[in-house]
Amino acid sequence: MATLSESQRELLDSPNFATVATLTKDGGPQTSVVWIKRDGDDVLFSTVAGRAKERHLRRDPRVSITVTNKDDPYQYSEFRGEASLTTEGGDELINELSHKYAGQDYSGDEGTDNVRVVVRVKVTKTTGH
Repeated sequence: MATLSESQRELLDSPNFATVATLTKDGGPQTSVVWIKRDGDDVLFSTVAGRAKERHLRRDPRVSITVTNKDDPYQYSEFRGEASLTTEGGDELINELSHKYAGQDYSGDEGTDNVRVVVRVKVTKTTGH
């Protein structure tokens, strides 16, 4: 597992958006912009059961996450690793992320049967400036 630098931790702890790249069935990339948080040297994000990134990661857990500093887009880091998925804590994570990024409770799943999934990435390699 990789050990994150202090600047990488700060990048992850700030409300910077991340781009997650997963692999489609034919090996092509699929990207999504997500909210993220750090737990130690792991990177967490939320998705909904049945969405493309969730299906891709269940089939192939390899993932790349690029985070760019919103105030200086030339400062970025890429975090590569393998994802594990669980529904445990899914609603709590999306609400925590909503407070970090939007300053309020998350209401996007109200009136739906969405099942929130926590994606935890064990970082094995980092790059960036």
